[in-house]
Amino acid sequence: MRRLRLAKDAMDRDWADPELDLDAVAAHAGYSRYHFLRAFKDAYGETPGQYLTHRRIERAEEMLRGANLTVTEICTLVGFSSLGTFSARFKARTGLAPSEYRTKHVGRGASLIPGCYAMLWAGGFNTATSKKRTRPAPAYGDEQEQQPADRRAEP
Repeated sequence: MRRLRLAKDAMDRDWADPELDLDAVAAHAGYSRYHFLRAFKDAYGETPGQYLTHRRIERAEEMLRGANLTVTEICTLVGFSSLGTFSARFKARTGLAPSEYRTKHVGRGASLIPGCYAMLWAGGFNTATSKKRTRPAPAYGDEQEQQPADRRAEP
């Protein structure tokens, strides 16, 4: 049971990672994927995939109620790679499409968080350039300070 809790904690911690799959979670528990699937379902009453989807939908509900982000941005931030899958799973869980859910629940409390702050807090989107950069680029003017001056070219 302790191993299952470790794997469940990993899902609770890394729920937004679209790379999180059954093999990765089973590795946290030290089980094969098939044994982990059976053990998790016996212990918690749902498969790891169902549990992870529920966690992601719960987070999406919070963002739809409180952040001024598009449905597509929320879809990506909560770990779905397909807007169609996200919308279908969201509607199956809540009974409403994401945009209908937002329309129904916005205005019942605090004002929406501006999208730029929500994106900053969530770490933004992974892009091709952000994956290529391993370290920050030098600031303006840093390149000139690092290069030795060539005095022979001066008159």
